[in-house]
Amino acid sequence: MARDDLLDENTLDPVYHAKTRVVNNAIQDIGMGRYQYYLFVCAGFGWFADSVWPLINGLILAPVIAEFHFNGPFLSLAANIGLLVGAIVWGFGSDVWGRRWSFNLTLLIAGVFGLSAGGSPNFLTLASLLAVVGVGVGGNMPVDSAVFLDSVPASHQYLLTVMSVWWSLGQLLISLVAWPLIANFSCQISAATCSKADNMGWRYLLYTLGALTLVLSVIRFFAFNLLESPRFLVGVGQDERAVDVIHQIAAYNSTTTNLSVEDLRNIDEKYASKEGRSLLSQTSVFTTTHIKALFSTPKMALSTSLLITIWGIIGLASTLYNSFLPFLLASRGAKFDDASLYITYRNQVILSVIGVPGAFLAGWAVELPFVGRRGTLAISSGLTGAFLFASSTARSSVQLLGWNCGYTFFSNIMYGVMYAISPEIFPAKDRGTGNALVSTATRVFGVIAPVIALYADLSTSVPVYISGALIIFAGFLTLLLPFEPRGKSSM
Repeated sequence: MARDDLLDENTLDPVYHAKTRVVNNAIQDIGMGRYQYYLFVCAGFGWFADSVWPLINGLILAPVIAEFHFNGPFLSLAANIGLLVGAIVWGFGSDVWGRRWSFNLTLLIAGVFGLSAGGSPNFLTLASLLAVVGVGVGGNMPVDSAVFLDSVPASHQYLLTVMSVWWSLGQLLISLVAWPLIANFSCQISAATCSKADNMGWRYLLYTLGALTLVLSVIRFFAFNLLESPRFLVGVGQDERAVDVIHQIAAYNSTTTNLSVEDLRNIDEKYASKEGRSLLSQTSVFTTTHIKALFSTPKMALSTSLLITIWGIIGLASTLYNSFLPFLLASRGAKFDDASLYITYRNQVILSVIGVPGAFLAGWAVELPFVGRRGTLAISSGLTGAFLFASSTARSSVQLLGWNCGYTFFSNIMYGVMYAISPEIFPAKDRGTGNALVSTATRVFGVIAPVIALYADLSTSVPVYISGALIIFAGFLTLLLPFEPRGKSSM
């Protein structure tokens, strides 16, 4: 299926645009095959990690506070600082040293330090180790979305939205594991003292998740040979390697391609004769080149600015709400005489199950005419905010759970589209940098959210109202994006 280009020569370096079009056509001719399906699984591990590790801070919060006696938001603050550092380092770095090392190292770091966190003797050690876990986890989304999109045919770009099913499955798995461990191996909320021996549940949870993350890292490194992104290679002038990667993907898929190095060199000669020089930058060092490219034209600058704003707003609202959701459910449950750890974590499992079908609905909705990515993101954001508002009306734990089911369902759609539309809009040669910018925005506000929680009264509905209003506003901003990726080839 032929598709128009999302970005044109007025937006991109014309040499890069021409070469990427040739590469896109070659990948489309190869089609969706074994390599891309394996990549869907291995890149999905990044969505999984991005889901479970930030969520675990809320899942272990109550028993950790009972044992170490600290102000709860400080744990989320430490973890989000790590996520911020990870987004910056791995996102920007993937446009400099390539995607492969970033892709393989992020999960390894998360697994090693996550496993170590289970043995923490005090709060300072736990917070420090979870911050380092965040450094690894924070790089998963900026890198893995770029890795997948760089290698998938344009006809299957919607799968980047469906990729969020891994995010939902991660929520479900960690909730299922946390439910028996926290409920059966933790001090009671009302206990006056809480010793390590009576409170091993959260440690078992960290051991389990750390070990699982290490297994996923080993699968990535040894069971799947990730090839460097051909679009990244074209962007730094390594045409021969880009063509070689395309041929390796074709062989992996048991097919062939007619792409040759001469096809790309002819483009250089064409533009060199026009301009007297080749326009394509052939540098891969840390400079401001990639950032400037994302603001090089009015439409690109508007798009980048809006995406950064949207991610920042949703990052603030969602982190403020999600980081303390188990705590909120427990505290509200106490008010409704329904505050047992068993009920709290049972409800968390129910919420996680609700999110799974949202990924598939999102993948269908983004391909609808007149709706597309922007419409789906705007609608799901509006409904997410609406259910947040509605949750403040709950007069029983069952009502609160019901409203949160609606919130979880639509927020998973919102995140699925948000994680896809940004990489699709950013050109591949600057995609890691663009992903780093938006991820940094959401992580910066993720750091601010616990600070707000330190001084906010979580027993009132004010934080809920603020979160809901912010998410609805972000949905409105989505409609102002100048590019709609539906039906277009990402460049």
